[in-house]
Amino acid sequence: MSYAVKEIFYTLQGEGRQAGRAAVFCRFTGCNLWSGREADRPKAICQFCDTDFVGTDGDGGGRFATSHDLASAIEAKWSNSLSQRRFVVLTGGEPLLQVDPSLIGALHHKGFEIAVETNGTLMPPSGIDWVCVSPKAGTEIAIKSGNELKLVFPQMGAEPERFEALAFDHFLLQPMDGPDRISNTHDAVAYCLANPRWQLSLQTHKQLGIR
Repeated sequence: MSYAVKEIFYTLQGEGRQAGRAAVFCRFTGCNLWSGREADRPKAICQFCDTDFVGTDGDGGGRFATSHDLASAIEAKWSNSLSQRRFVVLTGGEPLLQVDPSLIGALHHKGFEIAVETNGTLMPPSGIDWVCVSPKAGTEIAIKSGNELKLVFPQMGAEPERFEALAFDHFLLQPMDGPDRISNTHDAVAYCLANPRWQLSLQTHKQLGIR
């Protein structure tokens, strides 16, 4: 299959359990919870997304005819010529609309550890090394286990206790950005203190001014 990608860039992972780690981000176009266009936001399932995943016009973006082509474009963004600790984050939009076994194999062949950031409504192909699910209210979670469940907080209809029976290694609360970010952060801190199974996740890339 071919792949439509918004952007590919090298940065530090800004949030979650892998925060601070050097990574190539590959942001796929498209999502099954919102078109990405403001005109469609009122009818979107996910109302708070602030990510631009429309089109293929971003840095490193484009249409890639084969998994080898895309894996090579990702490899080209890895600034360290050494192969150790190569790490790629497949994100979106919703990356699992496009990620397939061929791409996973091509990235592993180039020595990358592969992470995916998904809303959890679609099952991933096998072989992904780190699965991070970020549930959205109004959806049914298909992925019941993984490495990291990272819940944007608060969401009416997606309260933390709804997910505690799932088999994830780590449970994280991430304060929702926007005009209520300060109060959301205060509430997330309070929840983590009262429920130690949950760990606070901050969007450190925004604090640092990096992508």
